[in-house]
Amino acid sequence: MSDGTNYPLILTNCGTEIRFPSSPKSTVTVGQSATETLYSLGLSDRVSGTSVWFTPALPEFREINAGIDRLADNDPSFESVVNKRPELVAAQYEWHVGPTGSVASRDQFHELGIATYIMPADCDTKDNTTGGDGTRIAAFSPEHIYKGITELATIFDVQDAGQALVADLASREASAIAHAAGLDLPQNLSAVFWFSSPDQSADPYVAGRLGAPGYMMDVLGIRNVVQSNEEWPNVGWESIARADPDVIVVARMDRRRFPADDIETKLDFLHKDPVAREMSAVQHGRIIEMDAHAMSATLRTIFGLETLAEALSTLPFEQ
Repeated sequence: MSDGTNYPLILTNCGTEIRFPSSPKSTVTVGQSATETLYSLGLSDRVSGTSVWFTPALPEFREINAGIDRLADNDPSFESVVNKRPELVAAQYEWHVGPTGSVASRDQFHELGIATYIMPADCDTKDNTTGGDGTRIAAFSPEHIYKGITELATIFDVQDAGQALVADLASREASAIAHAAGLDLPQNLSAVFWFSSPDQSADPYVAGRLGAPGYMMDVLGIRNVVQSNEEWPNVGWESIARADPDVIVVARMDRRRFPADDIETKLDFLHKDPVAREMSAVQHGRIIEMDAHAMSATLRTIFGLETLAEALSTLPFEQ
């Protein structure tokens, strides 16, 4: 058994000092990662509203999630969050709740006596002042996910649940890496991760080298053909095709902010576009579908690592 939390609890979170006089009784989540982390810690009864969903809730939480008010599929309004009278707003991305937050700034919530917590995976090793999805200044690590789990467990005084969740994820991470290490894969294997595209004719949003997909590729010995430090840079298909990745990983999601959020649109493009269809990954059927939320820096990143390791064992590679 862990020692309980001593309140008042003071933490520094994404550069901001936050204070908790007691365990929050009501929380609104702005981001699926924060939502599923709280559910995984057994704290669904403390969640009064959710927002910003990419994919359905994890199967074990779907019944619970159905009974919790969804304020918006995407960005909720400031008023809708405040109207739930939460003691805490837990956010996945700093661009939702930050200095120029699309929902509100942290100061706006703090002025109303509402604490804010941003998942550390979105600010540790990351500069979110560069616009867009931010730029990584150092490589993402699952340790940033584990830090968020541990800190939320401390905030809510459920440290044992936090330790158990971290231990489970770390074990799954190690098993996936070991599984891939035992495969007979080609030397210098390369890949690209395609999240979405603003429209059919636009350059796609693909994973930079230092984010969660970059971590997956690095630990499994795969070279990312995209070397940008941006989280999700726009890169033209001509450039991607010249790099000719051995594997293309495409995001599967329910969100429909952009046309290419639909995985069928992605697959159709890859097989019909005169440039994309000539890539060896398309020609030889080396396309992997992955839960979009696993491509972000979330606890599902470990699930994405498992998906990638397992898929590599089934793809047709020319030795």
